[in-house]
Amino acid sequence: MLPFRQVDVFSAEPLRGNPVAVVHGADGLTDDQMAAFARWTNLSETTFLLEPTVAGADYRVRIWTPGGELPFAGHPTLGSAHAWLEAGGVPAAADVVVQECPAGLVDVRRGERLAFAGPPFLRSGPVDPDDLAHAVRVLGLRADDVVEAAWIDNGPGWMGLLLPDADTVLACRPDFGAFADLKVGVVGPWPEGSDCAVEVRAFCPGYGPEEDPVTGSLNAGIGAWLAGTRLPASYVAAQGTVLQRRGRVHVDPVDGVVWVGGETRTTISGELAIGD
Repeated sequence: MLPFRQVDVFSAEPLRGNPVAVVHGADGLTDDQMAAFARWTNLSETTFLLEPTVAGADYRVRIWTPGGELPFAGHPTLGSAHAWLEAGGVPAAADVVVQECPAGLVDVRRGERLAFAGPPFLRSGPVDPDDLAHAVRVLGLRADDVVEAAWIDNGPGWMGLLLPDADTVLACRPDFGAFADLKVGVVGPWPEGSDCAVEVRAFCPGYGPEEDPVTGSLNAGIGAWLAGTRLPASYVAAQGTVLQRRGRVHVDPVDGVVWVGGETRTTISGELAIGD
């Protein structure tokens, strides 16, 4: 039996964020067992906590979707750090937890809320016109709805589209059957004085839920791409509105590092039995 937690991430309201399943002490599990459990939970991500293998890491994590393993993802990072600390984990540094994952070492800052340091881009820069046209078509947009487009891939493979406003973001009607391997995030500003600065949506069919409720990696990529230019230097993003969630993502670039934070809350705890 392995300790297990399910953590709600990115919302101060119960059951309004994005859940992640966290399995503790998973060093003895095989890849097949991890993949099978991730498919069974049918959450956007399931994580497995293991002993670190590199100096400087407090713990190691493997992050799985129902469709396969990811090198990095944001809300599983915050949920895993929350679960590890709640289970009695003691980091080497009091104010930062260091997570090891296939993308490298990721700092998770402790404070009013947990916040992770967005990893560097694996792919960035302009989007090819054919790829952009495909994204516009499958999202049900017009070409002139896109203010700016860029690759903002910090692990999962995101293409980012800046739309003129939050209403255009909420009005997207994606054709998920036509996405192929596309993973695209859209962002649009709310009017000045609104509860949040922007509305964000993340579309990633084939890797879990067709639309991810609240997405840390995408918000980190958007912050690195647009914060301080098209968007405020620091801001709060809303996500999950069309899914009846109330995600709130705090984006705070500091000295070239984009910190992405949110509330975390354990909603389920117990033990997990995974048979052969």
